[in-house]
Amino acid sequence: MTVPEFSLITVLPEQAVSEAPAIRTELRSSSMSIPEYPSSCDCLVSLPPASLSPVVIFAKNSDRPCLEVQEIVYYGAATHPPGSKVMCTYVEVEQTPKTLAVLLSRPAWLWGAEMGANEMGVCIGNEAVWTKEPVEECDALLGMDLVRLALERAPSAKVAVKVITDLLAQYGQGGSCKEEPQPFMYHNTFLLCDRFEAYVLETAGPYWAVERITEGARNISNQLSIGTMIWQEHPQLRSHALAQGWWNGTEEFNFRVVYSLKTQPVRMEAAKARYQAGRELLHKQEGNITAQSMMQILRDKESGICMDSGGFRTTSSMVSVLPRCPHLPCIHLLTATPDPSRSVFKPFVFGPRVTQVPWVLSPTFGENDPLRQTPRFQTHVDRRHELYRHHQRALEASEGNEDTQRNLQDKQRKIEAENLKLVNNLLSGIETPDPSDLSDLFLHCVEQELALYK
Repeated sequence: MTVPEFSLITVLPEQAVSEAPAIRTELRSSSMSIPEYPSSCDCLVSLPPASLSPVVIFAKNSDRPCLEVQEIVYYGAATHPPGSKVMCTYVEVEQTPKTLAVLLSRPAWLWGAEMGANEMGVCIGNEAVWTKEPVEECDALLGMDLVRLALERAPSAKVAVKVITDLLAQYGQGGSCKEEPQPFMYHNTFLLCDRFEAYVLETAGPYWAVERITEGARNISNQLSIGTMIWQEHPQLRSHALAQGWWNGTEEFNFRVVYSLKTQPVRMEAAKARYQAGRELLHKQEGNITAQSMMQILRDKESGICMDSGGFRTTSSMVSVLPRCPHLPCIHLLTATPDPSRSVFKPFVFGPRVTQVPWVLSPTFGENDPLRQTPRFQTHVDRRHELYRHHQRALEASEGNEDTQRNLQDKQRKIEAENLKLVNNLLSGIETPDPSDLSDLFLHCVEQELALYK
């Protein structure tokens, strides 16, 4: 399904107009290489026996600038001619002969994704990180580009790790990660999983380390977290650290200690508290973790995991349930709207008749897009999709009236409860529809939510 291009506009939403000057002032006064302003995400995964049932559960909150719109896009499996290339956000890379069907939650202005899944049951999310390796101002692959490329090319989480590390070696990582004239760059950490295992891949420039997880629960939050439990690593990871004087070569090698900054930026210090809170929230429910409990964690504001401060907020959220049984479908639940505590998680299942849902697809601007102009990001365009517009309008209409807010949230939770009942029935085998019958599931759920707001 295609959506017609919209004309270039510089008119932002009313709320955005009032907030934008203050936000942009804050951004421009910040350090380019190690920003003090908020930049945060949280990724979590649960494997048996931490999960209540024999499933792997992936979850992520994508925390981005509060005015940024995140859309949900679907691309079907495809074949590509030999020698073809694909244009990512800033750079072109060699295309693979075949790409898998993918579901992506992404900032609407770029090519890659903050988080997503593919038809084989692989899920990936990335997060910003700053280390002793300097962040260079150059056009390369964004961490979000690496997320999408890996999902399109990898039938398993293990293969996805290799896809990312190979691309990292060939093309590097870099480029501004925000729709602002002032460049904002970082390196990346990734949480990758499939039906059977999970991996944490953490980078520092071209260098990287991987931890493999086969049971229990794990989370990451904008900092290096791999210590001595390294499954794979960059061939020069240790020799580089030795040459830089970061490691003496005799002590046990601890990636987190060796490559982390001695003096952390303010937001990375704050990320330590979020990381610890995420660990504790997972530990409290260990052995009983479900999709619902993961949603509760993503909605936790006291910990900072659900974020809405300093010009940044949780702009989209995702929870995926990946059953060990190959006959059961992987189910991915996404909000497509900001603040999971005031949003509805809607299920998606890959199937032969899945198509793009237009109500969560942002308008496009072609060559008039600020991303494609030189210099970039000198103007702003309205990227709000239909669900985003009506969701925000409903929230704004309820502001200042507790009864109206409570009534809206009760209706949202009722819709979500119906969604989760269907999810649980599918995972328990109570309902066993033909996969083609689930192709419109996400569409129906989005339309149901839109009807509530309209």
